[in-house]
Amino acid sequence: MKLCSSRSSTRRYWGIGKMNNNRAGSRVLAASTAAILIGLLTACGNGAGEATVEDSAYNGEPVTIDFWHGFTGGGAVEAVPELIAKFNEEHETITVKETPTPWDDMSSKMPLAIKSGEGPDVAVLHGDDIATYAVQGQFIEADEIVNSLGYEEGDFPPGLLEAGSYNGSQYALPWSVTPLGIYANVNVLEKAGLGAEAVPTDNASYMEYLEALKDAGIQGQSLDPNMFTGMLMFKTMLWQFGGELFNEEVTEATFNSDAGVKALSWMVDLVDKGYAPKELAGGLNPVIAGENAYYWTGVWNTTNPTLQEVDWVAAAVPQIGDEKAVWSSSTHWVFPKNKNQSPNETAAAAIFVQWMNDHSLDWAGLGELPALNSVREDPALLEQYPRLEPFIDELEYARYEFSAPGTVAAEAPILTALGEALRSEKSPQEALDAAAAESGQILERNRSQYGD
Repeated sequence: MKLCSSRSSTRRYWGIGKMNNNRAGSRVLAASTAAILIGLLTACGNGAGEATVEDSAYNGEPVTIDFWHGFTGGGAVEAVPELIAKFNEEHETITVKETPTPWDDMSSKMPLAIKSGEGPDVAVLHGDDIATYAVQGQFIEADEIVNSLGYEEGDFPPGLLEAGSYNGSQYALPWSVTPLGIYANVNVLEKAGLGAEAVPTDNASYMEYLEALKDAGIQGQSLDPNMFTGMLMFKTMLWQFGGELFNEEVTEATFNSDAGVKALSWMVDLVDKGYAPKELAGGLNPVIAGENAYYWTGVWNTTNPTLQEVDWVAAAVPQIGDEKAVWSSSTHWVFPKNKNQSPNETAAAAIFVQWMNDHSLDWAGLGELPALNSVREDPALLEQYPRLEPFIDELEYARYEFSAPGTVAAEAPILTALGEALRSEKSPQEALDAAAAESGQILERNRSQYGD
C-alpha cells in the first residue's frame, strides 16, 4: 500500500486474560489488492523507497511508527505493550512505539501535533471524534486502506464500518465495541423471592420485578442523570421509541420529540413510583452493595474486580419501546495526515492495524468486544469470557456514536434535561425542549466553525 503524502522515517478498563498466541496468521489480502496498490502508486507517483503491502507484508525500508491511544488505566497498561512487543517481534522492519494519552488530552494535543508534523502515524479514537477531525482534513481518507486490507462491511457488526465514515469517505477502521447491558445483583433479587432469571426483557417483566422488590422494601433500580450511564439509558430508549438525536442534516436537535418524552418519562416514573432512589446517586456501587438490584452499564464492567465479589448476572437491555436498540460506543483506527507524512510509515501502520485486529480476542479481557466478526465469533472467546454473550447478541441492533462534527458538545444539554426531569424541577417535555433549544444553538455554531 502506498498513500499520497510524504514524513521522514523515524477509556475504565479492568483486566486482561492471558494473550492468545495460537491464532491463525493474518488475513490474506483480497485478490484485487495488487491492482488497487498499483493504482495507488500510479496516482501518487513513485518515490524512492516508497513501500507497498503485498500478502499482508510490508516491503519498504525499516521504519518506526508512532501509535497514540487513550488506554491508560487498568489491564490496558500491560495489555497494549504486550501486543506491541509481539508485533515488533514478528516484523523485523517495523517498530511500533506507543504514546498512551488520556482520552480527554488526546482531543487537545493531537490536532496540534498533526498540524506540526509531530502527530502519530496511527491512533485509536472513539467514533464520535472521527468527523470532527475529518472535516478539518486531519486524517488520511482510508477507503483504499480498508479495501487493500480486504475488509468489507460484512466483516463487522451492522453499521459499524459506516460509523467510521464522514461525507462519503471512510476515515477509520473499527477496533472494538462496548454496548450497554443490564446488570443485576442476584442476592438482592433473592431477598424479594426472585432468582437469577429475574432480569427483565421488556417493560412488563421490568415492572413486575420492580414491584416485587418494592414489596420487599427494596428500591430495585440504580439511576443517575450522568453521562455514565443515565445519558446512555436515555439514548437507548429514545431509539427504541423510534426517535433520533438530530435531524438527518444535523441542523436541528430532535430528541425532544414524542419518542424523547416517552423515554425520559419512563425514567422519571422509576423515581416517582419509588423504584429508584430520589437521591439519584446511581452507578454500579449501590448494586454491588446490595442497595439496588439493577443498573444499566456497559460491557466494560464485566471485568470490574469489585463486581466479582457478589453474585451477579448481566443481560441485554430490555426492550421498553417498539424497536430493539441499544447504545454502544466504538473505537476506531485512524491514520493522521501529518505534514510530510511518509508513505512508508502509513503503509507500515496499516499492517500494524490489521495484525492488531487479527489478535484482538483477548482484548475482551479489558471489557471490550473485538470489532472483527471472525475474532468475536471464535468459540474461544466465549469459552474464556462467557459473561460477554448477551452483549455480543445485542450487536445486531446496536447504535453507535453520531458521526458529525461537534455533536459531542451538542448532546451535552441532554444531561441538564435528565437532571431537571429526574429531580422534578421540570416536566420531561419542558426539560427536553430547553435542552433542544440550547443544542440547536451549538449546532448553528458548529456549522459556522466546520461548514455545512
